[in-house]
Amino acid sequence: MLAAGGSGLALGLRASTHAWLQASRRHSRTLARVTGAQGIGYWRSSAGPGPPGRRLSLSAAAVVNSAPRPLQPYLRLMRLDKPIGTWLLYLPCTWSIGLAADPGCFPDWHMLSLFGMGAVLMRGAGCTINDLWDQDYDKKVTRTANRPIAAGEISTLQSFVFLGGQLTLALSILLCLNYYSIALGASSLLLVVTYPLMKRITYWPQLALGMTFNWGALLGWSAIKGSCDPSVCLPLYFSGIMWTLIYDTIYAHQDKRDDALIGLKSTALLFRENTKQWLTGFSVAMLGALTLVGENSHQTAPYYTALVAVGAHLAHQIYTLDINKPADCWDKFTSNRTIGIILLLGIVLGNLWKEKKTDKTKKHIDNSIEN
Repeated sequence: MLAAGGSGLALGLRASTHAWLQASRRHSRTLARVTGAQGIGYWRSSAGPGPPGRRLSLSAAAVVNSAPRPLQPYLRLMRLDKPIGTWLLYLPCTWSIGLAADPGCFPDWHMLSLFGMGAVLMRGAGCTINDLWDQDYDKKVTRTANRPIAAGEISTLQSFVFLGGQLTLALSILLCLNYYSIALGASSLLLVVTYPLMKRITYWPQLALGMTFNWGALLGWSAIKGSCDPSVCLPLYFSGIMWTLIYDTIYAHQDKRDDALIGLKSTALLFRENTKQWLTGFSVAMLGALTLVGENSHQTAPYYTALVAVGAHLAHQIYTLDINKPADCWDKFTSNRTIGIILLLGIVLGNLWKEKKTDKTKKHIDNSIEN
């Protein structure tokens, strides 16, 4: 009987331990999904001996969450925890700077650095303005209800002071450029202030965002050359606007139900089930404009190879898009950073290729003269 009791106790302990382990694993997986979705490192046992430790994470969200607590709402107001917007603002600047470089030369690293800092500040300022305009709407949308102003973490007055600081720093960077670029950059401020209002007025707020976000396609060239070349800058600016219409329409599908309920407008609500046809049209227009940019700037094979890769990426993105799954829309939206980087690499390599062609041409001319 004692043996039977011991056996039963052992079986009971084994079953309890198994149940506890299963529950622990489920809890760990749930915690990993929740924290992982926010880009935060999670607690897990280390591979070696010693107590459990936190996985080291260098994600933007983890960096923001490791900042002093009083600063965190301001960093989140700037969206430093979600840097994809900064990339999408910065990349058109890099295209323009790269195209303006001399044949055989890399882009101006000093200008790339200045525009990088400017992109962080102006994207942050734009987000602050957007949240000031939209704080009442943000409270009604699940995805935006925890934004610092809507959640009451930062007051309206504090937001205005913070906005003034961001714009002052951005102005100090702008003043490092030539006079033409200073005037051109300052003229974009009207777009920065007004584009958040467009969702109340028109079903095309993404067009206003495109005009704002791609101003760097004009400014980057003028910062290098002293003025804009319309034959290159205008089609580059147009292609950037088409690109924004693609990625921000995809982005807007995340909020279409809430937007419809509270009366906000977007291309997602306008296009509805015809979204993929519209996105295809925007993609064709973007690639056509970029081809014209290449012709007018005398680009070479690497540039056009990059255009093929960009076209393939866009085709895959649109074909596999599920507009009714917010998570898929977010993934497709963020993948546009890859498009921008591919195009930048094509511009840089295409510009370096020009020197090779020039050297071959010189040798051919020299040989012809000798003969």
